[in-house]
Amino acid sequence: MSTLLAPPFIYLFAALLCPLLAPRWRALLLLGTPFVALAMLLTYSMGNHAVVSVVGFDLTFVRVDKLSLIFGIIFSIAAFLSGLYAWHVRDTVQQVATLAYAGSAIGGVLAGDLITLFLWWEGTALASVFLIWARRTPAAYSTGMRYLIVQVLSGVLLLAGLLLHYQDTGSIAFGSLGLVSLGTWLIFLSFGIKCAFPFLHNWLQDAYPAATVTGTVVLSAFTTKMAVYALARGYAGTEILIYIGAAMTLFPIFFAEIENDLRRVLAYSLNNQLGFMVVGIGIGTEMSLNGTAAHAFCHILYKSLLFMSVGAVLYRTGTSKASELGGLYKTMPVTMICCLVGAASISAFPLFSGFVSKSLILDASASNGYYVVWMALLIASAGVMSHSGIKIPYFTFFAHDSGKRPAEAPIHMRVAMIITAALCVIIGVFPGLLYSLLPYELVDYKPYTVDHVLVQFQLLIFALLAFVFLMKTGVHPPEVRATNVDTDVVYRKFIPSIFPMISRAVISANKGARTAALSLLGSGLGVVERISRPGAPLARGWSVASMMFVVIVLMCVLLLANLW
Repeated sequence: MSTLLAPPFIYLFAALLCPLLAPRWRALLLLGTPFVALAMLLTYSMGNHAVVSVVGFDLTFVRVDKLSLIFGIIFSIAAFLSGLYAWHVRDTVQQVATLAYAGSAIGGVLAGDLITLFLWWEGTALASVFLIWARRTPAAYSTGMRYLIVQVLSGVLLLAGLLLHYQDTGSIAFGSLGLVSLGTWLIFLSFGIKCAFPFLHNWLQDAYPAATVTGTVVLSAFTTKMAVYALARGYAGTEILIYIGAAMTLFPIFFAEIENDLRRVLAYSLNNQLGFMVVGIGIGTEMSLNGTAAHAFCHILYKSLLFMSVGAVLYRTGTSKASELGGLYKTMPVTMICCLVGAASISAFPLFSGFVSKSLILDASASNGYYVVWMALLIASAGVMSHSGIKIPYFTFFAHDSGKRPAEAPIHMRVAMIITAALCVIIGVFPGLLYSLLPYELVDYKPYTVDHVLVQFQLLIFALLAFVFLMKTGVHPPEVRATNVDTDVVYRKFIPSIFPMISRAVISANKGARTAALSLLGSGLGVVERISRPGAPLARGWSVASMMFVVIVLMCVLLLANLW
């Protein structure tokens, strides 16, 4: 089969074609491309395809196995749903960026070697930043530049790592890498940046809420999950990931609780859910990796649904601040119901998608003796119930009446949300449909056991009671306008504050060095003048041409010193 018909290239061809079409046809292109690309993906047999030899390297653009296939399927579904949600968008920049971004992400999960992965890795960075810049505000431009720098840095680390790895092993294969050399550590760090590891995560909280209404939905689906896939492919069973993932599930809870911007709340909960996937990768058993793949699949759906719901509210009201919303259930009932489905899914309510995927990771943690991590995941589950399962719908639709009476979301937005909500329920009720796509066979695994259901219900009920208690007692952080700087304070406050001092020190040192150099040069010129003037020994021994050459050289040195 021709390499040009590989799924990621179908998206790129569509992106190139997009500016040439009328607005309505561009919208149809965004809907049709995922169908065509997914149909093409499903025609491939298991193995390597679209292999191209370049300067002695065999680049594999399509590697199909059950791990890459499940990510390719959900990325295709997410691309279609985001295209439907953005039907009203007529901005060519956003449409081209969406197609190129989705194609690059799918190319990344299908890549069979590190060079191909790097190409698509940078492709996602370059394409996705335009979804932020498309908002066309100074803040969006600034945030986008920071996002681009971080993403390109991740790519540079990946490139450096793969070069060192090739030097050590002579191989560019993208398989199990492990933390065995400087090269694999650099690749690991590259993946960690894109996966938003702790202290490497703030780009996510800044960028996603800064994007357009529809751009945020697209961003939430691809970048971080491509990184999850990459970690699962290259670092399954790396124990340090267990503890990194556990930290990821816990630290966002506080920040999400105090955050006023609901899209930033969802960005923090994205960190939380990524932590579950990273824990599963770190454990590295078949069940835990199944749990990671399943949770990534479900997470893309319910997180997109939540971003769609809040985005629809932003589209109609012009704000996503909790302090400025409330009472919207009266005029936006469909959006409200879809938001509640997303909230139930992310909270892992029985009969919703999050329950059947999260239970795999919890069981893997307990069965492999990581009881402290298991307890941390339970605490994190209660936390996400509080800040995403309750806070998002409560402050948006049911809290104090803001007086706003916006119209319901446009029909295409509602259809996209209803389809996504239906998928969340279908997966929750019929988990076998999802389990059949997982990388490893699940033998007699049943998520709906008495123990699973009772433990989860107890957890959810106590989280609900805690929220009510904190609200009634006034202990719950109030929803007020504020800027939550998180660990961002290091480069938002500390580095800018010391930069003027560093600048003054550098300028002072430069001035002193120039003065000293010029003084030394002047002394040297004086000595040269004394020994080369008429009658001096040097003048008697040198020709005029030689003296002129020396003078020219010295003049050049003097000129350069003054320019410096």
